[in-house]
Amino acid sequence: MDQGAGYFLGHLLEKWSNYFSGMSSLDFTWLVIGLLGQTLFMMRFIVQWIHSEKHKKSLIPVSFWYLSLSGGLVVLAYGIHRLDPVIIMGQLPGTFVYLRNLILIRREQSGAGLVQIIEDDLKNEANTPVVEE
Repeated sequence: MDQGAGYFLGHLLEKWSNYFSGMSSLDFTWLVIGLLGQTLFMMRFIVQWIHSEKHKKSLIPVSFWYLSLSGGLVVLAYGIHRLDPVIIMGQLPGTFVYLRNLILIRREQSGAGLVQIIEDDLKNEANTPVVEE
């Protein structure tokens, strides 16, 4: 049992070699797509961590939700291709949450823009002299 890390790594490389050698080019392409999606999904945590460190408090930037949605959709496509219910059920609900958060953020940003326009108009009206005819 005490065969060390070298034995473990050799065993792992042998298993991976057997796994990849028996794989069709289509399956290999889908594997790359799945890994790309997983990488996008993982990057959301890196982005959130860097953003929080920059601001010295825990914050979630908008890019977190875009990475969540794009990574989640790519991994979902991979799961659908493989007909893997674990991946499908793990990713499907999240995509709705990520999309909903992006919709709420967009709505808030456009609403803030409208509020700013109204406030500016009110300030301009207050500063415009009234001319009586």
